[in-house]
Amino acid sequence: MTTHEAPLTKVFAPPRESSELAQMRRAHTIGAALFKVSAHGAETWGWQGRTLSRRAGDRWLRVVARPVDKAPGATWDGNAQADALLPRSVPRPRLYDVVEWIADGHVYRAELSEYLPRPALAAGGPVLGRELDPPSSWWAALREALAATATVPTTRTTVRQQWIDRHFTRLLGIPAPPIAWTTGHGDLHFANLTGPPLVICDWEGWGQIPVGFDTGLLYAYSLLQPGTAARIRREFTHVLNTPSGRAGQLVALAQLLQVTARGIAPHLARHAAHLTATPVP
Repeated sequence: MTTHEAPLTKVFAPPRESSELAQMRRAHTIGAALFKVSAHGAETWGWQGRTLSRRAGDRWLRVVARPVDKAPGATWDGNAQADALLPRSVPRPRLYDVVEWIADGHVYRAELSEYLPRPALAAGGPVLGRELDPPSSWWAALREALAATATVPTTRTTVRQQWIDRHFTRLLGIPAPPIAWTTGHGDLHFANLTGPPLVICDWEGWGQIPVGFDTGLLYAYSLLQPGTAARIRREFTHVLNTPSGRAGQLVALAQLLQVTARGIAPHLARHAAHLTATPVP
């Protein structure tokens, strides 16, 4: 089993190049001006510094950029698609407005959303750094939200069968299992969850995922906190302890093993070994 020790926290950081850093900050200022809001507070950077978000009064302003010669991927309008297509019973920040413009050889997209006064349940990245104990009502709300999301038909693709065919065996050392597909969040971890009450944030990458992938991600990111990890297994045993749910967990582990954080890699490897060695109940 191969692991790649790229610290996960570094990919949720500002761009390394000063020109790109200035470019994103300038774009965020333009977005604030277009919406006639004033951004303030700490900067929140997305994957590989390609998004920048800040509070703007009682709103949240997020700006994403792509080169003009690069086609928009599924994440480009994921938040807007989620706002339009997911059931209102799925708790998420409300999206108020969107604007796009071209400058400096890039297309920029600014999204003005609801600001959530409660912080995420995890800070500093997706790997859980402390034990959590949300009430039973919070867990029930999360189960219901994921079940409601699963009912939404979509052509959006979060995890591709081609990726599984190409990388699963290389990363886990076993043949890829049959995959059952559903609709899901695609990046479920406690840095994207608030509450109680529950709110699920960051829907940019939602779409088709293997059954068990979302809860498998949540569990894997929590492995450093055994109490929370055990609670996740109890709350989602109806998904995780099934053949399809086990396959989805393995896909989630394989993806994390591509870009993993020091300290959690051995836990991921041990859990993958356990899943492949233990029969399904």
